[in-house]
Amino acid sequence: MRLVLSLLALVAMTGVASAQQQQPPAQPQQKPPAKPAPAAKPAAAAPAAKPGPKSPFTPPTFKITIATEGAFPPFNYLDRKGLPAGFEVELAQEACQRIKAECEFVALKWDELIPGLLDKKFDIIMSSMEVTRERRQRMGLSRRYYLSPGAFIAPKGAPYDGPPSLLRNKRIGIVRDSMHADWADKSFRRSAQLKRYASIQEALAGLANDEVDAVFGDKAQLWLWSRKPEGKCCELVGQDIKDTQTLGVGVAAGLRKEDAKLREALNKAFGEMMADGTYKKINEKYFPFALN
Repeated sequence: MRLVLSLLALVAMTGVASAQQQQPPAQPQQKPPAKPAPAAKPAAAAPAAKPGPKSPFTPPTFKITIATEGAFPPFNYLDRKGLPAGFEVELAQEACQRIKAECEFVALKWDELIPGLLDKKFDIIMSSMEVTRERRQRMGLSRRYYLSPGAFIAPKGAPYDGPPSLLRNKRIGIVRDSMHADWADKSFRRSAQLKRYASIQEALAGLANDEVDAVFGDKAQLWLWSRKPEGKCCELVGQDIKDTQTLGVGVAAGLRKEDAKLREALNKAFGEMMADGTYKKINEKYFPFALN
């Protein structure tokens, strides 16, 4: 009997142990998930820098080279740094800005200008080049950008400050075989004593030495001489003389004939400069009289 009770007790204890082993272990208590930290506010963007002042000229769109002699002041000459300067160079620089071109300037001997242009060593000549029929045949020419009229120079106080008729029967110096000699021959015929010289320098020296009563020539050249010590004796007198048949139509830029668009752009720039007062401003910097 005791043996049976012992067996029953052992069976009961074994069932309890088995039940405890089958029961899943208690899960540890989990903490509630932490709340996400609030997102940081984005940093304020730095204010954009203000653009600088806008240039009045647009960037250049093409490059060209302009040639001049650099030996005819103040129209063209070389400055202290050896760079081309003068009235014509300033006109060219202004035109380059207007046609949106980057321009380089070179100085060459006079006899090298037209051949160099035709050989495409540069693109434009601006060197006090008079318009002639022969030059029109060889190259394209721009519109006139300056005209220095014919004029008389005489000793200060001379009674010739009026029409050319005041110089009838007077001694007038002219340069032999020049267009100014052509005008004097046509205008005075035999009513004045025309004394011919090999150069304008010789004619002006003759005026200073009382060989002649007046000299007829290019107004700009005569005025420039009157500002030199040897020319202090004399002054411009009378009226400007303009005659296209004998004295020509003026000075133009030289280009190759095939560069028609460049010539049109240059002509437009010259026209705008004359219309808006820019040309006059540059003119007055060098001369006390108009050249257009």
